[in-house]
Amino acid sequence: MSYETNDLVADESSLAERVASGVVGLDVLSVVLGFAAIFQWTEVESQFFGVTLFNLYGASLVLAGVGVVALGLASRFGYVETTPNRSAGLLTGGLFGLVGVVAGGLVASQTLGLGLVGWLPAAILVGVGVAAVTVLPREDVGSTLPAGALSVLVGALFLTDVLTTGWEWAPEGFSATFTGPVVGPVLTIFAGLVCAWAAAKAHEGFGTRGRQAGAYLLVGLNAFGMLGVLLLLVLFVAGKGWSRMVEGIKIGLFSEPAFWFHVPGFDQYLIFEVPGVWFYWPFTMNGYSLSQDVMNGVLPSIVGTVWLVVGAVLFAVPLGVGAAVFLTEYAEQGGFTRAVEIATNGLWSTPSIVYGLFGFAFLVPRLGNSFSLLAGQLVLGFMLLPLVLITSREAIMTVPDEYRDASAALGVSQWETIKSVVIPAAMPGVITGVILGVGRIAGETAPILLVATGSPQVTSGPRVLRGFQFTSSPPFVANPALLDSITALPYKLYATITAGVVSSDPAFGWATALVLLIVVLSFYAVGIVSRIYFRRKLEQ
Repeated sequence: MSYETNDLVADESSLAERVASGVVGLDVLSVVLGFAAIFQWTEVESQFFGVTLFNLYGASLVLAGVGVVALGLASRFGYVETTPNRSAGLLTGGLFGLVGVVAGGLVASQTLGLGLVGWLPAAILVGVGVAAVTVLPREDVGSTLPAGALSVLVGALFLTDVLTTGWEWAPEGFSATFTGPVVGPVLTIFAGLVCAWAAAKAHEGFGTRGRQAGAYLLVGLNAFGMLGVLLLLVLFVAGKGWSRMVEGIKIGLFSEPAFWFHVPGFDQYLIFEVPGVWFYWPFTMNGYSLSQDVMNGVLPSIVGTVWLVVGAVLFAVPLGVGAAVFLTEYAEQGGFTRAVEIATNGLWSTPSIVYGLFGFAFLVPRLGNSFSLLAGQLVLGFMLLPLVLITSREAIMTVPDEYRDASAALGVSQWETIKSVVIPAAMPGVITGVILGVGRIAGETAPILLVATGSPQVTSGPRVLRGFQFTSSPPFVANPALLDSITALPYKLYATITAGVVSSDPAFGWATALVLLIVVLSFYAVGIVSRIYFRRKLEQ
């Protein structure tokens, strides 16, 4: 008889695990659809198998909420084998209580029409009640009952057409208006995450394992959510600007193309070709033109962005790595190194506009008193320098001391050890810092707006490579192109928006934003490939 009872409990536990997995799946689906609606990847009026998106939200949340409550009650009455703690905890109770305060206050003030004297006590009373329901019972009930009730309540708002795509709310005293297409997906995401957390705890039988499972689920969903937001952001921009960006692309398979095009920045007509193949992409190969026969492009801005980043990297990386080597390998660890660490952390968190003001007040007057590419490179280099120093120090400090001791035992000098052992071992970490820094400076607008940019409507980019000149007096090498103003993709996008081009030709602005994303991601790709190369070389 005992054997049959154990089998029954085991079967019920397996069923509970399947129900918990199903609830998590429903909630993850709701969260994904919520993000898709927020980023307009899915229209709020869309239908899935004849069911509107909002009704799908409602059905999914109600089923998930009922499932979570059933799991908690089944655990409480011993139908499944679990190991819940005595309470869900004060932190959980406080968070659910805060949700109760907000929900109670909104219902009392907006639905019942109570004033401050009426809705504030009602909100506090509801919050205290929800917190008590969370903290006083066992963990299985305290975790699942509030989460399930929240999910069912939000789902019922959709199913009863209280919250529709045409719903609007303009709170008194606020200038903002909340609409159904925004509020609906946000509520769905929030309720789905809370319910999925409770279901994950139930899947592992509550207790320590359950709390770990709930935390892992939220952390995992947060990680996938960030990736999903990035992907949706890229897809959103691509959907708006892709058609304009690729407009006019031509590919030929003839040795003699039917037309020639001029690449801004050069003094002759050029064409990208290999034997029998040529390629023309107007939006990325043309500059600004007054002619109606030539499509305007952003090639000068692309070239300007690339030179800004290249110059900043050439300025900041050697200085940052060299300073990191000195502070880690040569300087005594004490007040000086701590002061440098505090200073670099502060500089990295300094707003970019402050760097721009520094360049405007200090660099521009000393570089011909005009905006220039060199000033922009130096300002972005100063922005990049703190991160390179911080990450390089951390990477060098993680190199095991055994490497240094082994090299010293062979009679190798300290500098040779640093050059041949320490820096190669730390190189993947150094490149990681450079990747993060380049991702920031490549999209900066404020600094280059104050020190580097001229007219955004230019026909050619800076001719840096062709501008070098040798002189007979110091500094013996000059390059007038470095002292010319430029345009860059972030500034081009800013100028496009402020000039009203987006309102008259929105596709141009979105296409510029998409090109900027592609350029920044290309820098990331180069950095990642470099990091992989040095890591593999280190493992050989």
